Amino acid sequence: MAIVNLLERFRAHWEAKKYVLPGQTVLLAVSGGRDSMVMADLFLESNIVFAVAHCNFGLRGEASELDEQLIADWCKANKIKFHSIKFDTKQRSREWKKGTQETARILRYEWFEKIRIENQYARIVTAHHANDNVETLLINLFKGTGISGLHGILPENGNIIRPLLFATKEMLGAFATGKGITYREDASNDTDDYLRNAVRHNIVPAIVQWFPNAVDNVNESITRFGQAEQLYKKAVEQERKKLMQQRGHDYYIPILKLRHHEPLATICYELLTPFGFTSSQVPHVLNLLNSETGHYISSPTHRLIRNREFLVITTLPADEADLIVVDTAPCIIEAGKYRFSFSVQSKPKAIPADPNIAYLDMKTLEFPLLLRKWRMGDYFYPFGMKMKKKKISRLLIDEKVPLHEKEDIRILECNKRIAWVSGIRPDERFRVKENTEQVLVVKRELAETL
Repeated sequence: MAIVNLLERFRAHWEAKKYVLPGQTVLLAVSGGRDSMVMADLFLESNIVFAVAHCNFGLRGEASELDEQLIADWCKANKIKFHSIKFDTKQRSREWKKGTQETARILRYEWFEKIRIENQYARIVTAHHANDNVETLLINLFKGTGISGLHGILPENGNIIRPLLFATKEMLGAFATGKGITYREDASNDTDDYLRNAVRHNIVPAIVQWFPNAVDNVNESITRFGQAEQLYKKAVEQERKKLMQQRGHDYYIPILKLRHHEPLATICYELLTPFGFTSSQVPHVLNLLNSETGHYISSPTHRLIRNREFLVITTLPADEADLIVVDTAPCIIEAGKYRFSFSVQSKPKAIPADPNIAYLDMKTLEFPLLLRKWRMGDYFYPFGMKMKKKKISRLLIDEKVPLHEKEDIRILECNKRIAWVSGIRPDERFRVKENTEQVLVVKRELAETL
């Protein structure tokens, strides 16, 4: 009965989902374990055209060789095309500085995709089942991945499909026993060395003890979570369109507008997570809403900077950004086609009249500084004009700066005040005075000439 029930459900599921077009061939990822050998048998019994791929990771000595031999013999007996490969997984793990399981996963899926393309297979099929789905949801929940982690294992993810997610491990076990399917046991599955095994052996059984139908019920919930996630993503996208403005390489979020959106912490998380920021950084993001200009937090790829009435998401490395934080001196920063060098020196006897070098009184400065592109509405007090205010746009016209060069003009900002219009003139408020002891020297040069 278990055999007929699983086979009928699989065939109905496969027909309903229409994963591939009639006549197309799929590639089954078969490890030699019970689940994947049952999957192979289901495809064989259902007359679905398929080939088999197996990775020998060389992690279990002779046992790994016996796994591969079992699958090769099965494919030969059933006239199924067989692909196999051997990896030195431990060596790759050392080279990549990644864990063994992560390394194996990368190797596995990269090779599967290579075989799929070379042989024009329609899809890659894995044997993930309902219990795997529950374990994944629990792991994601405990890690704090948010609503996106609650959809569990996706039935389809690009070229990969998982048609057995409806089946529990008990159903697969009963099918294997009933048909006498030969498979290999992986001894590493009996240990708690890996996180998934620990969840499988300790947490899920404790839950099932109190909630016998937990696996079925959680999988039903996973389906609803996936549907709820679609609605959630639509709402997040609407908030993104309202709050984020792209300017060049950077994104601007108006702080006053952001404060009026609720739930604020969740919105901040969803706006910033595509840029590498994590849930643990959300409190720091909220602190930026009340901080001074120049304060920032970083992700591995981006910086979130408080700049006046905006939060600015700027890319790393700095030379791709329209707004760059200068934390300290000495330092060298590349911005566009220019390279800026910052150094602190004693007051010189004479100040050279070079528009590409700024000498600024250190007493008037406070780090961090901002090096950014000029914007309409910017103004400063040009050196030598006795505190007469002038707009940058007017200055560029008076200085006859060509239109194609205006885009590359950067200004140095300190506490919302412009200290230097690079290549043109410093600000009177930051000039070197008689009592000046130290100066910040900023030089601008074409990067390609260095």
